[in-house]
Amino acid sequence: MPARPRIVMLAGPGQSTALMYNGLRDSCDIAAVVIEEKPSSRAMLRHRAKTLGWLPTLGQVAFIAYSRWLGKASRVRVRRLMERYGLDDSSIPADAVTPVASANRREVIRLLKALKPDAVVVNGTRILSAKVLASVSAPFINTHMGITPAYRGVHGGYWALAMDDRANCGVTVHLVDEGVDTGNILHQAIIDVDESDNFATYPIHQMAKAIPLMQAAVREAAEHRLVPVAACGVSRQWYHPTLPFYVRKRLLHGIR
Repeated sequence: MPARPRIVMLAGPGQSTALMYNGLRDSCDIAAVVIEEKPSSRAMLRHRAKTLGWLPTLGQVAFIAYSRWLGKASRVRVRRLMERYGLDDSSIPADAVTPVASANRREVIRLLKALKPDAVVVNGTRILSAKVLASVSAPFINTHMGITPAYRGVHGGYWALAMDDRANCGVTVHLVDEGVDTGNILHQAIIDVDESDNFATYPIHQMAKAIPLMQAAVREAAEHRLVPVAACGVSRQWYHPTLPFYVRKRLLHGIR
């Protein structure tokens, strides 16, 4: 029987990290879970305003506030989906977690070198530096909530629906490089959603598809049989929708 893949997780705090950890723990030897602090909201706001302008940024802030309410209102639907898919978001054991200010710190590089994983599973971190990516020979493998390269950035499932592109509403497991979701593709899958779903529930469908894909990817990495495919076609990075855009799409097209 082949040995279980030995992995390290580099992750941000949140439900998706707990879902991924619990989805991998039975099939992998998780040597460490490195969880970085959430980036400063103020710094992110300034960066977003510099990139997009203040008016779109304020529209995104308004949407983020609304989406938090939507998440609370969708708790029953989320729990039903998690039960349907057998997902587990119970807390990661405290003794398994290594907290860091950033996944790009030197102590993370030292830890990776010491643990020598077969693969590094990335989930919700900031962009990783070239030094981190080059620190070990193991591949860094990320789950992206969208089909790349068309829906890079955030909320790729929602954006595919909003752009009337249901055939590309899905999830991607890919190698990590220094870009934003630009690494070579390992696995992709499309999700099915219905009128009961919304912005808060799309990620549950995506995680249900992503976990088996990540299980396959880390197993392939441990057995040295990864087959990365270069991303091709139209490439675009997406951000949060603004609240006026979301309301318009919801009222006119039923995209919730």
